[in-house]
Amino acid sequence: MLIFEATAKVNIGLQIRDQRADGYHNLHTVFQELDFADTVSIEKAKTGCQITANVDWVPTDESNICHKVYQTLKTRFPDLPGVQIQLEKRIPTGAGLGGGSSNGAAVLKGLNELYSLGLLQGKLEQIAVIIGADVPFFIKGGIQLGEGIGDKLTPLTVSMTGIFLLVIPPIHINTGWAYSEIKKRLNNQRKQINFRCFFQGRNTPWELFENDFEQIIIPTYPEIGAIKQRLIETGAYYASLSGSGSTVYGVFDDEAVAIAVESEFKKSCQTILTHPSKN
Repeated sequence: MLIFEATAKVNIGLQIRDQRADGYHNLHTVFQELDFADTVSIEKAKTGCQITANVDWVPTDESNICHKVYQTLKTRFPDLPGVQIQLEKRIPTGAGLGGGSSNGAAVLKGLNELYSLGLLQGKLEQIAVIIGADVPFFIKGGIQLGEGIGDKLTPLTVSMTGIFLLVIPPIHINTGWAYSEIKKRLNNQRKQINFRCFFQGRNTPWELFENDFEQIIIPTYPEIGAIKQRLIETGAYYASLSGSGSTVYGVFDDEAVAIAVESEFKKSCQTILTHPSKN
């Protein structure tokens, strides 16, 4: 059996650049891996892909991204035997934290190792694009600039520091709706910031690192704007929506302060304290 920690991520800044001919959107973002994770256990089976999970809100049928990973590899390696996958889920679904994509990347790496398929990192990332837009990032993780649909990745040398407080309100934001709304506001004349030039870890000019989705999501869900504002008021040196939400996170220098602020949100929201991955 192989056991992987399938980590979460947040977006540090997110620009939606334009819509592509394939219907996807080009984006520009910094992906930061966190040490908060699901656990994915993988072992050999005679045939097929069997998935079990510790929670009932994760599908275990063919709609699970892990099954898509298996089927994608099966087309390339027709003699690939089966796999048994056990998911211990902690990362909430639909929260902008990449939990499903991270599970998919873990299974992709796991099958490569389990059956000695010989796929190098570059090839794994190419296959990961077929699985899902955020999956390539999780092949290596760490902190990377993401462009294209998230498949054009550039590792960054400067890391984030501090403690991340994730606040997840009981709100479901439909990603398809978010993209359809943001598409109406795309403006090719607007100034496009190159995050790579300005990202300096703790000394970053954070006002440049905006998430474009906030301009449609905060007016629609003002409670999300209130969470972000409260995180800033209580000492977060940076606060943002992650992806299209619904997670709002703040980054604190002082862990005691972060713990105190977390207590304000616990009754109405799910909260998670975590750190940037040291990958």
